[in-house]
Amino acid sequence: MSREDEIGAAGSGTVGLVTFSLDDRRFAVPLASVVRVERVVAVTPLPQAPAIITGVVDFHGQVIPVADIRQRFGIPPRPIELMDQLLILNTRKRPIAFLVDVVEGSVELPADRLVDTETVLAGLEYVRGILKLEDGMVLIHDPETFLSLDEEQTLDEALQGAQPEPASPVDG
Repeated sequence: MSREDEIGAAGSGTVGLVTFSLDDRRFAVPLASVVRVERVVAVTPLPQAPAIITGVVDFHGQVIPVADIRQRFGIPPRPIELMDQLLILNTRKRPIAFLVDVVEGSVELPADRLVDTETVLAGLEYVRGILKLEDGMVLIHDPETFLSLDEEQTLDEALQGAQPEPASPVDG
C-alpha cells in the first residue's frame, strides 16, 4: 500500500489531514488518527519515560502520554503557553498527545498534491509525506512511527511503573 493510500480516504484519491504549527513551521497528521483537540492542561512528569515524552495528562480517566514533537523535529524548546493545544491521536499501540502551538484545521485535498518523502530525501522515518499548498509546504507526520521501538518499550515500562499496585487481600 502506498503512503498516499494510507493517508487518503480509501479509493477516493483524496488526502484528509489536520494541520498544525510549531513556531513558523507547518505540519500535519492524518485526519483518521485524530481523536480530538484540547486546550493545554497541566502535564504531569512521568519518571523513567523516554526524553521525547514531556509527561502525561488525564482526560476523562485515561492517562495519555504527551510527546514533545519540537524535540523530534529539532525545533528549539520553549515553555508551555496557555494558548498551546494538545492534539490527541490514536495509534495502533496507544493514544498519544502532541503538544502544538496551534491546530490550524483540517483539509481534504487531492492525493496528487502529496509528495512521498523518499523521492525528496530518504530516511525521514517520522515524516510520511510532504504536502504542497499554495502558501507553502507542510510536512505530514506519521504518528505510528513517532516513537522508536526503544522509546515505545521505555514508555511502556514507565507507564507500568506509574500504575498503582493492586491491593492485596487482607487476611484476617
